[in-house]
Amino acid sequence: LEIVAACEEDAGTRAALQDHAQVTITHDNFTTMLTEVACDAVAIGDYYGRRGELILQALAAGKHVIVDKPVCTSLTELDAIERELRNRNRKLGCMLDMRDRPQMIGLRAMIRSGLIGEIHAINFGGQHPLLLGKRAAWYFEPGKHGGTINDIAIHAVDVIPWITGLNFAAIHAARTWNALAVDFPHFHDAAQLMLSLENGCGVLGDVSYLMPNSMGYTLPLYWRMTFWGTKGVLESSITADHILVALDGEEQPRHEPLPAGNPGGYLQAFLDDVAGKPQEDRLHTQLILDRARVALQIQAVAATEGKGKPLS
Repeated sequence: LEIVAACEEDAGTRAALQDHAQVTITHDNFTTMLTEVACDAVAIGDYYGRRGELILQALAAGKHVIVDKPVCTSLTELDAIERELRNRNRKLGCMLDMRDRPQMIGLRAMIRSGLIGEIHAINFGGQHPLLLGKRAAWYFEPGKHGGTINDIAIHAVDVIPWITGLNFAAIHAARTWNALAVDFPHFHDAAQLMLSLENGCGVLGDVSYLMPNSMGYTLPLYWRMTFWGTKGVLESSITADHILVALDGEEQPRHEPLPAGNPGGYLQAFLDDVAGKPQEDRLHTQLILDRARVALQIQAVAATEGKGKPLS
């Protein structure tokens, strides 16, 4: 890979990056960069609400695209992106890197081996610190974030089917609300959801911005996943140094060591896809589109019928 150009349109961000020598900015206009620079692919990391527009612009210029999650913030944009990818025979990559973590790789190997039998229930906690005042200000500007479920739950939407081999079948409930960011009442920083997989397995998740700011991303609760099967339970988190295994018939749970991780696996998967060599168990264009669609559908439920009815 060779980086041949970099664009940052925001003057303040551009100055900060250049002052700290973090990256060499060559352009201050995305359209100009696409016109002037000969390249094969474009990596996009603008604010969430703008990503769909930039992806479509890059595809129209004939470029492959890799993007941080989320891909975009509306199903309409996603439909347009899928059409452009198909019509122009381009590829889409996404930084869905949870599947590259050793904890998730280990959980997948154990579950696929049948260690705990058929999976019937999954709990996951993807809570994040809000970091108000440190997190990018655009998060809290109307129209730029696109929803906490689409922002965070996309990781679980991707990794749970990858671990279990089971696709999501139904959205039963989803709710978002304003909890900590009280100065920004439009910003729903708390989010929960209830889904099921194709075998009927229930999935409960919380992806709220409720993690203590002072502890950041260090707690054992950070991306903790628990899988309940007919033969036992598995649990780990991306801060854990082991996988907890509790099998029916054994008197005590045990801690199994982690396998090797796959750092940068999402990027290699994108390069393989561009080269025409996608692998079934790795990220590829259609899989990324499918995962993004599920996350956006859950977000849409939270915004509409997911509100439920008050108890009498």
